[in-house]
Amino acid sequence: MNATVAMILALAVGTYAFRLVGPALHGRGELPERIQELLSAGAVVLLAALLATGALTESGGFAGWARPAGVLVGGVLAWRRAPFAVVVLAAAGTTAVLRAAGVG
Repeated sequence: MNATVAMILALAVGTYAFRLVGPALHGRGELPERIQELLSAGAVVLLAALLATGALTESGGFAGWARPAGVLVGGVLAWRRAPFAVVVLAAAGTTAVLRAAGVG
């Protein structure tokens, strides 16, 4: 067995173990309210960072203005609770129109 196969198996076992731990430990302990608030805030910060890097960068550089504009349109529509298909189509359409207009 080479190192690559061993690493893939180790990651598979680790992933499966994480999936089992949640249901196995559910209800066995209680986190303090402050820790729960911090975990919730941390999840929001991580999602915002992922959104920013996905919207603003491409191949290690700035992605141009069309993509952030499309993400902004999609974000506003999602915040206004528009249907998912409308959000995706509006975001993609905004990006496509701006790129076709040469905004990049």
